[in-house]
This record gives sequence, C-alpha cells and structure tokens, in this order.
Amino acid sequence: MITKAEKQSLIDLANEARRRAYVPYSHYPVGAALRTKSGKLYTGVNVENAAYPQTMCAERVAIFKAVSEGETEFEVISVVTKNGGSPCGGCRQVLAEFGLNTIVLMANEDGKLVKEMTVSELLPEAFTPKHLIK
Repeated sequence: MITKAEKQSLIDLANEARRRAYVPYSHYPVGAALRTKSGKLYTGVNVENAAYPQTMCAERVAIFKAVSEGETEFEVISVVTKNGGSPCGGCRQVLAEFGLNTIVLMANEDGKLVKEMTVSELLPEAFTPKHLIK
C-alpha cells in the first residue's frame, strides 16, 4: 500500500523533473517519476524533436531508464502536467507491458493529485505478452 506522503513525494519528484523537459514546440512540459517494486526511483521528461514523431514522452523515458537498469516490475508512476493530463495511448501500452496493476498518479503543476488509477483501468482489454502465441 502506498501512503499519501509517498504519493506526494513521487508527485514532487515528477514535478521537479518536469522543469528539465525539452518542449520548444508544444510548450507542454511533462515530468514522470517511477518507483519499481525494488524501491528504486527513475524520472523522465518529455523530449520533443523538430521531426515530431521522434518525440518521446516522459513516462516512457522513465520506464526505459528503469528497464535499461534491469528493472521490469513497477509499483507506481506519477505523471505531472500543467493540467493533470493523462498518459497517452502509447505510454499506456508500454506501462501494460510491465504490469496492469501499476498505480498511475496524475497531478497538475501545483502538485495536486487529480486522478489515481491502475494501468488496467487506464487501458481496459490491454494487449499484453500473454496474448502472443508461443
């Protein structure tokens, strides 16, 4: 169980990371803070590119950093945007790859928790590795 103080700490960490976002086109900085089941923390920010499809979301940056360090079991991720926006479809799918029970905290730039749900709730009927025929 994650406490209210732990949630706020993750939101604050994501909000701090958000300041480093590279968003010269959208001007919509996003920060993420991911806690793995082992307790390690990874942050991410959105990184835009003049070739728009090459842009990377904050959530995926944090996830890929964790995976590159050998972590694949996640407990909770916080996402901070100006208005408490939700992860995009691509980020939802990447989160689903590593666990439908991961808690997703969505907060605004004031650090206020706007919504909390699991990946399963964010992406009903998710396509996961179990769907692949072996």
